[in-house]
Amino acid sequence: MSGNRSSNTLVVPQATAALDQMKYEVAQELGIAIPQDGYYGNMVTRDTGSIGGYITKRLVTIAEQQLAGQHR
Repeated sequence: MSGNRSSNTLVVPQATAALDQMKYEVAQELGIAIPQDGYYGNMVTRDTGSIGGYITKRLVTIAEQQLAGQHR
């Protein structure tokens, strides 16, 4: 997220670091190497989609837990 030209804007800009951390954690869990230079153009679309999908799934789970009052 940091350093890219995405048109997406965060509702809570302070969440940037946490979302970046989550991106690296998910990529590591999936065995996908994220380029050190931040250029994703050489990555397979399937890999970047997998990372985004798992991040979304994790964020939905966290939101559901918060709504249910179960989040730590």
